[in-house]
Amino acid sequence: MPLSEHEQRMLEQIESALYAEDPKFASHVRGGRLRGTSNRRRLQAATLFVLGLVLLVAGVALPFKPGGFPIISLLGFIVMFGAGVLLLIGTSRPGLSVVDDGGSKPKGSGPGGSGKSAGKRKSGGFSARMEDRFRRRFDQ
Repeated sequence: MPLSEHEQRMLEQIESALYAEDPKFASHVRGGRLRGTSNRRRLQAATLFVLGLVLLVAGVALPFKPGGFPIISLLGFIVMFGAGVLLLIGTSRPGLSVVDDGGSKPKGSGPGGSGKSAGKRKSGGFSARMEDRFRRRFDQ
């Protein structure tokens, strides 16, 4: 359920107050999200996933099944599961992540100033850009 405009403003004020009181804590909380996966980490996870898939199929195809249990397939599944966990959890450490300071400070609501200040944000992802565009339409 989306927040109303008043609730969004109050949330931004609370966020800016938190950032003003304790910027280290605020950057730690904002930086520890799952959105910081690097291309290298994605490549590692994809490679592990493919390796796990090969092991899974090879375990079914090969006649090596001690006790009638396809142990190689189980190992392949574990490797595939580990690749998924690596992709989701193995993001950059919170101390090393880049924090967008511009997103937590209140925007100036002067005439013509809010559109340009909102466009200066560098990170935030697709949803943040779409939200900024939506806000700019109603500010004009």
